[in-house]
Amino acid sequence: MTETPVFTPPDDPEGIERPTADVLPFPLKKKTAPAVAAPDEGGSKPGEWEAELPDADDPEADGLTDGAPVDPPREAYPASVAEWMEAKDKARLPVLPDWVKLPDQRRAVRKWAVRHYSAVAGYHAVRLPVVYTPKICLYAPRGAWRWSTATGRWVFDTEGKSLRLASVANEDAAEYLKLSRQRNDRVRFRGIVAAIGGFIGLAAALTLYVMAPSWLLLLSVAALTTTLGVVGAPADRPLIDMAKVSFRKRKLSSDIVIRAHEVAGLTSRDQTIGFPRPIGRDGDGWRVVVDLPYGKTFEDAMKAHARLASGMDIAPTQLFLDKDETSGRRVSYWIADRDPLAVPSGKSPLLGATRVDFWKPFPWGVDERGNPVMASMLWLSLLVGAVPRQGKTFSARTIALAAALDPYVRLYVFDGKASPDWRNFAKVAHRIGFGIVPKNGFDPVAHLLTSLRELKADVEDRYHRLSELPLHICPEGKLTPEISRDKKLNMPLTLFVVDEVQEYLTHPEHGKEILSLMVYLARVAPAVGVSVMTATQKPDDKACPSELRDQHQARFALRVGAYQVSDTILGAGSYSEGLDASKLLKSHKGVGLLKGMSDDSGIVRTYLADGRDADRVLTRAAALREAEGTLSGDAAGQAPAPETSVTVLDDVAAVLGKGEAKVWSETVVDRLADLRPDVYGPWAALEPKPKAEALTAALKPYGVGTEQIGRRVEGKTVNKRGIKRDDVATAITERNSSRDAG
Repeated sequence: MTETPVFTPPDDPEGIERPTADVLPFPLKKKTAPAVAAPDEGGSKPGEWEAELPDADDPEADGLTDGAPVDPPREAYPASVAEWMEAKDKARLPVLPDWVKLPDQRRAVRKWAVRHYSAVAGYHAVRLPVVYTPKICLYAPRGAWRWSTATGRWVFDTEGKSLRLASVANEDAAEYLKLSRQRNDRVRFRGIVAAIGGFIGLAAALTLYVMAPSWLLLLSVAALTTTLGVVGAPADRPLIDMAKVSFRKRKLSSDIVIRAHEVAGLTSRDQTIGFPRPIGRDGDGWRVVVDLPYGKTFEDAMKAHARLASGMDIAPTQLFLDKDETSGRRVSYWIADRDPLAVPSGKSPLLGATRVDFWKPFPWGVDERGNPVMASMLWLSLLVGAVPRQGKTFSARTIALAAALDPYVRLYVFDGKASPDWRNFAKVAHRIGFGIVPKNGFDPVAHLLTSLRELKADVEDRYHRLSELPLHICPEGKLTPEISRDKKLNMPLTLFVVDEVQEYLTHPEHGKEILSLMVYLARVAPAVGVSVMTATQKPDDKACPSELRDQHQARFALRVGAYQVSDTILGAGSYSEGLDASKLLKSHKGVGLLKGMSDDSGIVRTYLADGRDADRVLTRAAALREAEGTLSGDAAGQAPAPETSVTVLDDVAAVLGKGEAKVWSETVVDRLADLRPDVYGPWAALEPKPKAEALTAALKPYGVGTEQIGRRVEGKTVNKRGIKRDDVATAITERNSSRDAG
């Protein structure tokens, strides 16, 4: 009903009332039958009828009805055969469970069965002579009495006595006589059976006593005594105890999982989680896949990791999360039966390897479920950080051992704390040094500096030479396995290892130059096959500046003291991704978080190779390099003489003629060999191109480059690489100025 204001016309007489409201008809229709007319007043039920109210305010509402479908029809999105098959594949459950199909899970189940039943057998074996045997001897007389009384009641039909007494009480003579005859027949038959059984038993006992060997007699007595003891045992105190197995193996249910998400704040009263597949066993744990509420993501679950573990009543080190690529809100949980990170990963497979192809991934450790984790150092640098005595050096050394077993990998090894962990690498390392204190006339810091300069010159030369190689040898201007194994080209894969790098970076005299050279190598060298691996227990800005840390593409963090340190090693933002090495326990030796070596980040339990194992591997690696002819540098006694690196500029200047502005490099080498045969003789014995490359590598640390120089030979222009006299003079001037300033 709508009220309409009415104003009285001026010509109407007073006292005449006009209506101030209009009654509009409300057409009613029944929901289930719209065509039926409206019922009489009082015949409708609440909620059964609806009124169609006209909307006078919206003239465009004519013809519209409530509840019109807004979703497009199903025919608008016809499912393809591929989509249909993919959906069916995802919904189909496997015929056999994973623990039957997968070898690693079969091994896990087999190990559990052996561990469980061996514990049960051991439990009863220990109690058999001291607990079970005395109980049997104590309960055997009672069992004999129970057996004899039960036999007597059976023979004399005591079970029918109550019926016979009832017939007497009822004075039912016919029933009593019937029951008495039945009892007499039973007693007569049962007595005969009992007599025959007793005779046979007595005969068997006498036969065993007279004729059976002693072991059979003792076995029979033990069996009889055990039987009587079991019969005589009290019902509330069983003869055999339950084995108290210490393995905690709870059954995971959906209620526990839902409770964990509720306490973690990942669900609400209106939205809960879904289970796209059943909960099941997966190796040494449970596999649970859940769909989080809409709006929640895998990152939210990672942030709630500790609360989820608490909701499941397990340790945080037993809960592992995996991302599902099919949905942003789908999370796969693996709940371990016990802390898998405290279980040793075992010896390194490198102990049984004859050689390693460093171009291919090699075994470095296992993940939390025992699956192998393969490592690769190609085209990247690796930073390893941890607090002391957590396995940092052993983890890095395993990678260096793999490199040593490839005879075509050149090794540089420097240890800032001069520990015995790296000493055996002197058998194979091209350059090696320990500590920062000079000893016996040898300065390890100066040796490191010389090696860094040498390596920087080699890296710069590699870029130049790779760009000049023919396309059939170097199709894309990149290092290949064939190029790295060609001794004439002299560009092998190289691994530069620096343990306790903070000792060198904080050196008062050479620390800045060492930092500059290492930053250059970590940033530029991996692209030409020179990988850098640094390890430190002080990853702060002072001991290991960020300008060096940020150049490492791969990071490996073992246990650290705080999440800030973990973020420093793994990179900014790692903590927000759920990667926190400070959560690792002290018992997690050799366990760390790996990031950047592959697309996935996760836990690695590195294999163990102790000092003796490393010595065995390195002895085999040295023999392998000798057989291949790749043993070089310090390992082969080919350390450069100190005066060679100091006077090479002077020697080059001495062999250049006064009127020669530009000279081919191979010509300079021949002249150097005439000047100092003992020093430069090996260079002169090389082919023309390697001969020129040797001079280039020697002059690179001093900033002397090479360029194409043309000469007329027999009427033809010949271009070869050479040096300029002015560049050599400039380098000598700068060197002398630096000496004077120092």
